[in-house]
Amino acid sequence: MGKNISSEERLAKNRAKKQVKTTKKNLRTMSKNGKSHKARSVRRVMKYGAVGFARNIWLSIASTLVMTITIAIILITFMASAVLSSTATTLEEKIDVTIFLKPGTSSQTLQQMSNLLMEDRNVRQVVASTSEDVFNKFVEENKDDEVLMKALEDEEMNALMVAAMQATLRVKLYDLDDTEKVKEIVDGSKLFAENLDPDYPPTYDTNRTEIDTINTWADVANKTGWVLSGVFIFISVLVIFNTIRMAIFSRREEIYMMRLVGADRYFITAPFVIESQISGMLAGLIATTAVYFGYKAIAPALKDYGVDISKISDIAETQKLVLVFVGACLIGMLIGAISAELAIKKYLSRKKKK
Repeated sequence: MGKNISSEERLAKNRAKKQVKTTKKNLRTMSKNGKSHKARSVRRVMKYGAVGFARNIWLSIASTLVMTITIAIILITFMASAVLSSTATTLEEKIDVTIFLKPGTSSQTLQQMSNLLMEDRNVRQVVASTSEDVFNKFVEENKDDEVLMKALEDEEMNALMVAAMQATLRVKLYDLDDTEKVKEIVDGSKLFAENLDPDYPPTYDTNRTEIDTINTWADVANKTGWVLSGVFIFISVLVIFNTIRMAIFSRREEIYMMRLVGADRYFITAPFVIESQISGMLAGLIATTAVYFGYKAIAPALKDYGVDISKISDIAETQKLVLVFVGACLIGMLIGAISAELAIKKYLSRKKKK
């Protein structure tokens, strides 16, 4: 009797093991089929989205064009802000306070005055130039003027020119807005009072105007660019919203049939999102390409006018440009997806009310 029970128990255990194996096998098969089904579903959704884009080609072109303008404005705003800010910073580094001294001021006197100025913590550097240094710089800057160079071959003329050149102290500051301490040193020192050129006052505020003007333009360009970007983003959303609504309306019978055969919300609505994202991706590619070639066309002229384009060149002429293309496409696809979702939500909410 005990042996029979033991045998039955073994049989039961074997059957149980077989059932477990079968169950695991079935689960693995179901998992594979489920993944395969999802992959097929995604492929079909992308295919239907591309077909829908081609089917409504004129509306798709219109929405792509509006988004292209939007993304181009966003890119130009970034570029203008970077270029103007960089130019202002470059000018700040070049601009200094120039103190004009009487011709013939000795290098020893210049050094003493430089030491006084360096007592101000806001002073970064003082460049002293004697009359001879200023004359030599003048000759170097005008070496292509044959008439002037021939006239300067006369030693007497050279001597007269050197005697007429003011010595200078060029003071570079950390903060160009803070010149009070430098003024106090210059106005309160007997050494400066004896050697200052009375006809040429120090340039405390003269050069600041250029920087303030550039900073103002940078601020205006930045604000104007973002306002325009906002306006065109709104227009893009509106255009795509209406494009998707018209596409949904034209395919309402197809959607109805899909619902009858049990298609879920994702399978019905995702093609419309893909359709709008195709417009966004194309807009990103077109906008970035147009802005890139536009920049390459005007870059030489900007350089000639002294505009600092180093930050933009660092992106446009390196592999970082790929990131710009990707970012522009993602912006376009995001705008398209949001617009499509709004249109779909609007359509579905109306269907529920009915």
